[in-house]
This record gives sequence, C-alpha cells and structure tokens, in this order.
Amino acid sequence: MRIGELAERTGVSTRSLRYYEQHGLLRAGRASNGYRTYGEDDVRLVSEIRALLQIGFTLEETRPFVDCLRRGHSTGGSCAESVEVYERKLGEIDREIRTLLARRAEVAAQLAQACPGCFVKG
Repeated sequence: MRIGELAERTGVSTRSLRYYEQHGLLRAGRASNGYRTYGEDDVRLVSEIRALLQIGFTLEETRPFVDCLRRGHSTGGSCAESVEVYERKLGEIDREIRTLLARRAEVAAQLAQACPGCFVKG
C-alpha cells in the first residue's frame, strides 16, 4: 500500500509517517516509480506507535515496542525491553503525581492563610 492508504487506515498523517520513517521506526519499501510502499505489518506498527504516543510516551520510548512487534511477538509490550520502558514510565508518572500533590498542598496552604474561611475542595 502507498503512504496515503497507510495514513488513512491508521489515522496518522503522511507527514507523521515520514517522521517515523526518518527516526527508523517505520521502514518503507520503494516501488519502481519511487513511491513509498508499506505492508500490513506496518499498520500494526503505526497503530502501536500512535497508541503509545497518545498515553504520553515519547517517540523514542516507542522503539522497543516496535522492535518487539518486528521480532514477531503478538504485542509490542511482551518483550523485556518494553516492560522496562513501561516500568520507567510508571516511575516518571508517580514522580509527577507526587510533585503535583506537593504543589497542590502548598497552594491549599497559601489559600487557607490568605482566606481563613475559604473551603479547599479535594
């Protein structure tokens, strides 16, 4: 299939597909006329990349998942390298949550000090 069809089937722009290719996450073949060509496996790779990006992974963090799929695994998260990325990402999210909770507590304390009768929700 050509790049336009891959874009349509995955909901990703052709520009993004070229970007993924530029970063080595997607490998296009070339037709005799020079057009990029893709296979069914590429639909799965792009869908995996897109799903991970939507939940906050960076493009580079998707690489182990793509590599896992390329090695024939049924899911991108079933390889040890992918599990490590999941664990690292959860650690980052936990740190962000702790930071936000500390920031919230500080703002609530300042509000209580500035407005002793005000009610702090949550």
